[in-house]
Amino acid sequence: MDKKNALRAGALAAGTTLMMLLMSSPALALTRDDGDDPGQGLSVIETLGLYVVAPLVLFAVITGLVMVLDKSKYRVTKSRAKA
Repeated sequence: MDKKNALRAGALAAGTTLMMLLMSSPALALTRDDGDDPGQGLSVIETLGLYVVAPLVLFAVITGLVMVLDKSKYRVTKSRAKA
C-alpha cells in the first residue's frame, strides 16, 4: 500500500511540474505590456552584490545575532585524560 501512495504522489508531482512548464512559456515574456517601463539593467558588479554578497552578509548578521543573543548555558567540561 505504501508503494502505491508513493507512486501516486510522484505521478501527481510530475504531472503538475509538466503542466506548469507548459503554461509558463518564455515566448510570452517577449511581448511588452501597456504601461511597461523597464529601467536600465544591472551591471555585473551590481548583480553580484545584490544576489551573492547581500544574502551572505544577511546570513552572517543573523547568525551573529543568534550566537550573541543565545541565552542557553553551555557546559564546558575538561577532559580527564591523563598524560
